[in-house]
Amino acid sequence: MSKLNIIKALHDERFFKSLFRDIKTWHSWEVYLQALFGLPINMIKDGLFLKSCTGLEYSPKGRFKESYVICGRRSGKSYISAIIAVFLAAFKDWSKDLAIGERGWIFIIANDKPQARIIKTYVSDILKSSQSFKKLVIKDLTWEVELTNNVNISVKTCNFRTLRGYTLLACIMEEVSFWRSDMSANPDKEILTAVRPALATIPDSLLIGISTPYSRKGILFEQWKRHFGQIEGPLIWKADTKKMNPTINQELIKQAYLDDPQAAISEWGAEWRKDIEGFIPLELVEAVTIPGRYELPKISDVYYHAFTDPSGGRQDSFTLAITHRDEENEKIVLDLIRETKPPFKPENVVEGYSNYLKEYDIYEVESDRYAGEWVVDAFRRNDIEVIPSEQSKSEIYLEFLPLISNGKVELLDRKPIAVQLVSLERKARSGGKDLIDNFYGHDDVANAVCGACVKANIADDERGEIEWI
Repeated sequence: MSKLNIIKALHDERFFKSLFRDIKTWHSWEVYLQALFGLPINMIKDGLFLKSCTGLEYSPKGRFKESYVICGRRSGKSYISAIIAVFLAAFKDWSKDLAIGERGWIFIIANDKPQARIIKTYVSDILKSSQSFKKLVIKDLTWEVELTNNVNISVKTCNFRTLRGYTLLACIMEEVSFWRSDMSANPDKEILTAVRPALATIPDSLLIGISTPYSRKGILFEQWKRHFGQIEGPLIWKADTKKMNPTINQELIKQAYLDDPQAAISEWGAEWRKDIEGFIPLELVEAVTIPGRYELPKISDVYYHAFTDPSGGRQDSFTLAITHRDEENEKIVLDLIRETKPPFKPENVVEGYSNYLKEYDIYEVESDRYAGEWVVDAFRRNDIEVIPSEQSKSEIYLEFLPLISNGKVELLDRKPIAVQLVSLERKARSGGKDLIDNFYGHDDVANAVCGACVKANIADDERGEIEWI
């Protein structure tokens, strides 16, 4: 098996060919694989296609160690990822790179468990599809497959802390444009930092990032911007859904463009979204975060403000933030942040948060404007009045932006604050009112922090005007 290249293996009935209804409809992916592994490409037939997807005028002469693939939805990305992983595990002799008794690992890193489960199913089904593959399998576990040649294929989620300590032969980062994490503001960069050193020790290792494009940030966008059309690599491949999957229902794509043109351009056209951009850079957050400050006690003769983002205890966190204004330094200071993750009993959280509020002599808390009436009643039973915010979440974030941009806030050194603030994105809407949100993750901590800071800024300005009069 080790003598077969990936194209020959695709067309061999003993291996991959039986997996496809019509292998001819996967020709676009064959051209990508030929370029990736340095195999001959028929430039008369496929030269223009290669150039349109890579910007390359000539067929690459050798295999690449890194590649980044930007393709539309339903292009077959996940299935190709599984095939590449199985090919590398089954057809490549890694024995010269492994010490006696050492196992080599091929990682496929997915955005979340549902996606990881789909890809793991692909890997398992491929290995069950022929007798040649079946003979290699020792164990087929929930998230990994152990093979007889001391190679494991493991499907993981995007948590950089679980990736260290392995001998990596290859790593495929699935849907990397959409990675989100509660532990990191930049999980794609953290994981790249974690896996590259492990791959560097293996001469023929391979790193692939593959995804539908999203906003104009992150490693996929940066790699495309820096290396597209560069023959020395990494190999950058960019193609819309129709190019990669000629069997796709064109009416489905046409309707998507009618329903939401901006989303369709990204989802099906494989273009970066221009209507979505990062809202707060990590550098700004780090500049106003006080290292080692996790919480501040109450100070006498200081007027405090609070904001809460309630939750019913099933999906979102229930958060509370307390701030005050430092008149001497002209700063809004974050004193306390609390996050209760589900599951929980809301009434118990309300009671606990009410005690925190009273410690700071706060008997009125502003709440997310969409909070239900139960929130008002629950806090009132604990002698706290809830005032629904007059501003939407997006309006609060937009009010917070100049505060942090001008260094007018001091934030606590709590990781969820930085992670969620940096994960916020601005989406342009008609009428000039931009939508600010974390479209693929949580923003409960960010909402409470920004709400409390904005409230302190506005309330103290108004209080100052009254005192002046």
